[in-house]
Amino acid sequence: MFERIVKNLIPIVIVVGAISFSGALFYLNQGETGENTSDSQKIAQTAINYINENMLQEGTTASLVSVVEENGVYKFRLKIADQEYDSYVTKDGELLFTDGIKIIEASQTENQEEASSTEVPKRDIPDVKLFIMSYCPYGLQAEKMFLPVYDLLKDKTEMGIYFVNYIMHDKKEIDENLREYCIQKEQEEKYSNYLNCFVLDGDFEKCLSETNIDKTGLASCISETDEEYNITSQYNDKSTWMNESFPKFDIHTDLNEKYGVQGSPTVVINDKVVNISPRSPEKFKEIICQSFNSQPEECSTTLSSDASSAGFGGGSGSSSEGGCAE
Repeated sequence: MFERIVKNLIPIVIVVGAISFSGALFYLNQGETGENTSDSQKIAQTAINYINENMLQEGTTASLVSVVEENGVYKFRLKIADQEYDSYVTKDGELLFTDGIKIIEASQTENQEEASSTEVPKRDIPDVKLFIMSYCPYGLQAEKMFLPVYDLLKDKTEMGIYFVNYIMHDKKEIDENLREYCIQKEQEEKYSNYLNCFVLDGDFEKCLSETNIDKTGLASCISETDEEYNITSQYNDKSTWMNESFPKFDIHTDLNEKYGVQGSPTVVINDKVVNISPRSPEKFKEIICQSFNSQPEECSTTLSSDASSAGFGGGSGSSSEGGCAE
């Protein structure tokens, strides 16, 4: 729901501090402009400052066009490049609404999505695909959800991690996507150990050493894959970028198009896009187990019911709705 509300607003990486009933609210950082004020222009500019500092890609800037009072909040118009958008902020400057929606319609849609999220086709051997960007905080969250289930069910399912076909986190994301793709392709038995290490602190060099990855073979695979899919060459040619903002990463473009993948994370089970909420290993396991024609005994194993934390690090988190999408 949240990704659909914001995806046509601005090209952002969504980092959610707190979410209210519709998932379209963000807490603003306090103290940047001093004490709260009723001055609509100052409050709207506070929201613009927050957007620039926390929600836009480097080199992209929003500016304030106008602000008016509407339905008890301030409606402000912002401009990014040549596009203008409407957003809303409460009069005390504490909540930013990225869009305005009708509560009844949103509730009905969320109920429909929740119903569909658990209705997955059944197979003897389920096929489970997780599409991510390697540096997306919510892609990392989904990987931490994925890994315990992979370790439990990898011999009973076809499970793998795939990549969204564009990049939002600079060249380092291209490098890590290629690294993970090649480890999974050619050293699969070491892949989950590598990923379990990487999601904790992002130190790929340490993780390669700790998991005894064949670095020579890895470098060869990366070079060949890069050349096959023109990844670096497209990165260097900005005329090929999506919306002139996002470098392409074409390794799994055919699957992105087949399933309508729009952002990170996207889960596909037996060719159906599935919403996992909360993003906990136990919830993920339950939905996968529902996709078996006959559930294996591993499905009786109980995993953690806590939503994994977003971004690097261990522990649990509070949000299961965020994502990275253009």
